[in-house]
Amino acid sequence: MIKITRRAALAAPLMLPALARAQPAWPDRPIRLIVPFGAGGAIDTLSRTVAQRFQEVAGQTLVVENRPGAGGTVAGAFVAQQRPDGNTIMMCDVGANAIGKELIPSLSYDPPTAFTPIIHLVNLPAAVIMYPQTQVRDLADMIAQGKARPDGFTYSSAGNGNGSHLFMALLLKQAGVQMVHVPYRSGAEMVTALVRGDAQFGFPTVSSALQMVRAGNAKAIAISTPAGTTALPGIPPVSDTIPGFDCNVWHGIAGPAGMDPALAQRINDVFGRIAAMPEVQEAIFRTQAGRVIGGTPADFANFIQREVVRWTPIIREGGIRAE
Repeated sequence: MIKITRRAALAAPLMLPALARAQPAWPDRPIRLIVPFGAGGAIDTLSRTVAQRFQEVAGQTLVVENRPGAGGTVAGAFVAQQRPDGNTIMMCDVGANAIGKELIPSLSYDPPTAFTPIIHLVNLPAAVIMYPQTQVRDLADMIAQGKARPDGFTYSSAGNGNGSHLFMALLLKQAGVQMVHVPYRSGAEMVTALVRGDAQFGFPTVSSALQMVRAGNAKAIAISTPAGTTALPGIPPVSDTIPGFDCNVWHGIAGPAGMDPALAQRINDVFGRIAAMPEVQEAIFRTQAGRVIGGTPADFANFIQREVVRWTPIIREGGIRAE
């Protein structure tokens, strides 16, 4: 048994600040930010926007490392195996960090338990868009015609289990409509297919559709969030037709499971400071029509759990599997 003298007991509180100072600061070396999709997409653009400001806030380099594949779960599996020391973190995605096991039952990790959620960075709105020559006035008319057409409409997506697939699946379920799903390999391909008329509808992010809509090559008929977006002024929200509908593509920062809460909070503080910069918020809106969220690690963990609860029945009822 170890005896603690009265003098030692009195001195112990005085030692705590010294011990805290002796712990290595984060970051004490360049940090790897693993991105679950390839260069040039929305999540990659967001990652590089954040990385540009990391040095001035944290005093180290943030190295963006793309690890695409299997709907983001290649990157997820890699990060889940790393040490929870903050030196390898991940830009989150709903597939890799929330519902991947539902989409890929053989997945080597369980997203809700494999990570330490750190901060919810942004939400990106999506838009229901259509081939301009489709004879549909608005979302309510799309739903009415969809119910009346025995052959149904078709809609494109950026791949099985992608947000563009899940958002439309949820909309159609709530509206009581069936459509034929035509998956593609990327957001760019799905929008291009719609512009060609290979599908009548799609539900991409606003940033993916914006150029085509402004050029008149596609028509936007509804926005995924109740507030709409000034990037596409005058386009009503889906919730005007389907009350309560509210969907965003979201991204944030997470590390491997088991991270010390104090370290998670330190990383949260750094990325929170970056996200609060007006120039960063302007860049996120300009390039992706996105909105910064922020909040605590607990806020982000609770949000991810709600996403798991939300999308699991849609995936199971639809028999959706990632490519």
